[in-house]
Amino acid sequence: MPSKFKGISLTTASSLVIANMVGTGVFTSLGFQLLGITDGFSILFLWLVGGIVSLCGALCYGELGVLFPRSGGEYNFLSKLFNPFIGFLSGWVSSTVGFAAPVALASMLLGGYLSKVFIHVPQLFFSISVLVVITFVHSTNIKTSSSFQNIFTSLKVVLILVIILAGLFFTTHQSIQFLPSSQSVKSIFSPAFAVSFFFVSYSYSGWNAASYLVDEIRESKKNLPLSLIIGTGIVTVLYVFLNYTFLITAPISELVGQAEVAYFPAKYIFGINGAQLISILIALLLISSISSMVWAGPRVIKVMGEDLTALSFFAKKSKSGLPVNAIVVQSIISLLFIVTSTFEQVITYLGFTLNMFTFLTILGFVLYKLKNKQETNAYKVPFFPIVPLVFLLAGLWILIYGFVYKPKESLLGMLTLGYGAFFYWCQFPSTVFNILIKKSIKLSIFALILLFSFLFLL
Repeated sequence: MPSKFKGISLTTASSLVIANMVGTGVFTSLGFQLLGITDGFSILFLWLVGGIVSLCGALCYGELGVLFPRSGGEYNFLSKLFNPFIGFLSGWVSSTVGFAAPVALASMLLGGYLSKVFIHVPQLFFSISVLVVITFVHSTNIKTSSSFQNIFTSLKVVLILVIILAGLFFTTHQSIQFLPSSQSVKSIFSPAFAVSFFFVSYSYSGWNAASYLVDEIRESKKNLPLSLIIGTGIVTVLYVFLNYTFLITAPISELVGQAEVAYFPAKYIFGINGAQLISILIALLLISSISSMVWAGPRVIKVMGEDLTALSFFAKKSKSGLPVNAIVVQSIISLLFIVTSTFEQVITYLGFTLNMFTFLTILGFVLYKLKNKQETNAYKVPFFPIVPLVFLLAGLWILIYGFVYKPKESLLGMLTLGYGAFFYWCQFPSTVFNILIKKSIKLSIFALILLFSFLFLL
């Protein structure tokens, strides 16, 4: 029976990575980056650095997936590299906000693009409807999930290529400088560049997506590293060229601070009617992003449910072998984000919180490799330890600047960990916390209510 569900191919695994990465970030981030940086070279350099850092992370996760072949991503890796408590905290973040919040953001953006065309239909209607439909699709069977994911991801890549080619060759270009200058140096070493890296980091998040479904990937020791590298490499090229296209086709003054940033270049490339068509297409192709996260995210809490009795509800599978309980609960959390949070706050909060655990995972990987130098694997990170060190330096930079320039969102990330620690300690009868609450699941609900109340107040 289990072998029936270990059929995700290299193509589908790579598609999952691409779909996870290409979503709200690339269609929103540029507008927020331009609030502090207007130099063309600095913007493109920002996206290139983001791609290099993500590729370094993907190379490391490829070997980690070979060393510790189990679904769950950071939850699995950190449990093995450090201890189950650290692994639980990462799984807690992934389960409560790590996937649920990006799903909400993509749904909100989809609603935003469609509401520009169907102006009499509430944005919230589109956002909620698409999430409900996709949740249903991924609760059927894995073959349907795979086909759905591959189709929409392929369409997404084609659309991005169409926008890039049309912008490069079939429209008038704006006057903007892309050669490095003294202004570029100032921008790169400015606080605005560091803060903008939050948005870029969020845009590239998802480079580790295939690691959450290791158990379901065919020949995972070979295909997991390949899918991470292929997916991340393709997205890096697309991101750099897409942002270059945005900058040369629309005036910066129109892009600054805009969430639906792709609408304005489309207006100059295809005309107002064409822009509306592109808005519809972008909205439809965000389905791929939502789908990939609705697919991957519940696998984390499913694995946690296999390890922890209090979460066993999430480990239960349907007749098709799918963790339907986990899928539905994650979508409910996403719906809460949709109705309580603003776009920029959630991106910054996520950028800080998720980076904490990818940073710890790569750090643990380096320490493990140094202790086990003689270990032989089917796949090894090239240029060790340079590759993981590049990732660690970038991650540390984000964490430091997050505390300095975005303290509210950063502290909220730490507060999320506090809730997770509280929940974890309640698993053990010997702790004093069990006196306060008998069933840990009640505590998790209480923690989520508090979390959303803090998000609402920010």
